[in-house]
Amino acid sequence: MKFVRLILSNFKRHILRTILTILSVLVAFVLFAYLAAIRNAFQMGVSVAGANRLIVRNRISLIQPLPQSYESQIEQVDGVANATQAAWFGGIYRDNKRPFGQIAVEPEEFFDVYPEYIIPAEGKEAWLKTRTGAIAGRKLAEALGWKVGDKIPIQATYMTPKGGGNTWTFDLVAIQDGATEEVDTSSFFFRHDYLDENRLRGQGMTGWYYIKIKDPRHAEDVVKRIDEKFENSPFETKTETEKAFIKGFAEQMGNIGAIVVAILSAVFFTILLVAGNTMAQAVRERINELGVLKAIGFTDVQMLLLVLAESLLIAIVGGTIGLLLGSLAVKGGDPTGGALPIFHFPTRDVFFGIAAVFLLGLFAGVIPAVQAMRLNAVDALRRE
Repeated sequence: MKFVRLILSNFKRHILRTILTILSVLVAFVLFAYLAAIRNAFQMGVSVAGANRLIVRNRISLIQPLPQSYESQIEQVDGVANATQAAWFGGIYRDNKRPFGQIAVEPEEFFDVYPEYIIPAEGKEAWLKTRTGAIAGRKLAEALGWKVGDKIPIQATYMTPKGGGNTWTFDLVAIQDGATEEVDTSSFFFRHDYLDENRLRGQGMTGWYYIKIKDPRHAEDVVKRIDEKFENSPFETKTETEKAFIKGFAEQMGNIGAIVVAILSAVFFTILLVAGNTMAQAVRERINELGVLKAIGFTDVQMLLLVLAESLLIAIVGGTIGLLLGSLAVKGGDPTGGALPIFHFPTRDVFFGIAAVFLLGLFAGVIPAVQAMRLNAVDALRRE
């Protein structure tokens, strides 16, 4: 109890300085929470990408198509359990203020390859029966106010329908949830056969293939077999693990992870200097008081712990409030209005933030604490 009173009495000496230091730590950890969520969003799906899944695309570019006939050939490759095709639609909904991914897939096989995409049994059955049926992710449906039974008109940008005009109308038959919060629920899926039958051109072609393999340990061998199968053909393939595919797609905008780490490093280094200077000033201002404490029997270790406790308390108060406010800010939703479909404060970063709070407190206080520990009582009492 006597140590607590000593610590608090020192904070009362310069209340404004203490508050400003705590606020600087608070802001740093709010920024940490937000940047952690942004980094996680740009790496969306990497952490949960299926170890048993591969992506097969055109070797030239993702926007170049592949023949639909490749599906049966890929399924004959040793080690492949299932293959299903997918195509990017790229349409516009209304004023396009909330853009979202629209992907044509094969319903039955898609859910076999992606079991973490959850929809009710009746919704799955309706999708199989409804040629114009589509499903929307929970986050997307809530953002746009959609409900099951709605008709969703989407304007084509290049996949124009045979019937003229450029409007495709889909029947929303189900809302898709994710097995975990890391699963994207901001996309729109519709039937590939409906796309193929009704588009003006491009029949018989698809965008890429999702591959489910039998044994993740043999992924590299399967990758090699698939690409060798279509080597020197008019449509050569590039096969890679889903994790590598997602990571490469995200890094087209730059190494977001490295940028975030650089920003956070600069912020925490600055805050470390601010907090360290605050503690150093606090020690210098009360040399005489510290000398009195030593004279009445406080040991070197007690002096060390006293100053470290002051530094830790500042870091814990500011850091804890900062992490809480940052978490609440992240829960407020994606600030871009849909560009970051997975936006949350990852649990691993929460624990990292807690560890950073304690490390900041220790590093900021260690030099002033050592100075207090080495203080000579006689010399301290002589100083004015």
